[in-house]
Amino acid sequence: MDLTKPIDIYCERLDSSIWAEPINAVTNFAFVLAAIIMWFRCKNLVEGKVLAVLLFSIGYGSFLFHTFAQTWAAILDVTSILIFILAYIFVANHRFLVWSKLASIIGVILFFPYQFLLVSMLSNFQLFGSSVQYIPIAILIFIYAALLRKSEQNLSDGLFIGATILCVSIFFRTIDEPICQVVSTGTHFVWHILNAVMLAWMIEVLRRHMLAGHLIGR
Repeated sequence: MDLTKPIDIYCERLDSSIWAEPINAVTNFAFVLAAIIMWFRCKNLVEGKVLAVLLFSIGYGSFLFHTFAQTWAAILDVTSILIFILAYIFVANHRFLVWSKLASIIGVILFFPYQFLLVSMLSNFQLFGSSVQYIPIAILIFIYAALLRKSEQNLSDGLFIGATILCVSIFFRTIDEPICQVVSTGTHFVWHILNAVMLAWMIEVLRRHMLAGHLIGR
């Protein structure tokens, strides 16, 4: 694998220079700002602070990808996102569904075949492009919201809002290339901003849930 191979998959990028995607690069600071805000909001909530750090790493990884635009940076970008997803699934299993830590870990492991299966199915629809990898995440959040609808309505509503924001975010990521001739900057930067809001909101959902009286150690 050539880790320094240039990657050009976004509308805004016209060459291989570091600042060829200025808007896509700068908007990654939305993740950093969201991470800082949630770090202070979570105070003594360990899970929230861990997720805030991981959110910060997403902004850092994505910034490197949209500046250097090479394979190594793409790996760093994707890895940081994946780690956040896995960490949140564990927290959701453990804190929202009240599973044991072992069961929560098994749930995290089961995410991989779930993701593979859905991406394989959805890949038949060319409309989604590379954004297809994120659709199972939105579906999974909707599933959690449905499972918690009767027992934890406020939590369910919060997760539903998060999944909805993610769907809108995926839409803007998907149309980045198709409307490139109309919007020269593309729309990938909107994906960054909405994702920063969505991920911060997901941490906020956890914070509110824990403050509502779910701080009992398990």
